[in-house]
Amino acid sequence: MIIPYIASDLREVSPQVLAYIGDSVYELYARCHVASRTAGNNNRMHKLNIGYVSAVSQAKAMKVLENELDEEEERYFRRGRNSNPHSTSKNANPAEYMYATGFEALIGFLFLDNRSARLEYIINRTFDILDSEE
Repeated sequence: MIIPYIASDLREVSPQVLAYIGDSVYELYARCHVASRTAGNNNRMHKLNIGYVSAVSQAKAMKVLENELDEEEERYFRRGRNSNPHSTSKNANPAEYMYATGFEALIGFLFLDNRSARLEYIINRTFDILDSEE
């Protein structure tokens, strides 16, 4: 996997940048997850994907995952959650949006720090949590 260079110390990277990267990484994993379960119809795959990538879904999963994070992961999650985003969600309340931003910052950190095993565990655990609600 190609890991882009952002900074030598990820503590210097803004939580918005981590969330921006994390959003892209998680979106790709979610699309692969949906495609592996439902081949064919783009509209159906898009609707299923929304169930994984929406701020509401990410916040729901993060509230469960929060208890499974180590200290460093918790710090990156909190940095994202407590950041001051320049946008808001039209489909989530502010608390859900901030939890989702924290989730995405965590994913961005794990990706940029090349912690593939932990990244995949967190993402697969997220899918398990959201799939169990179906």
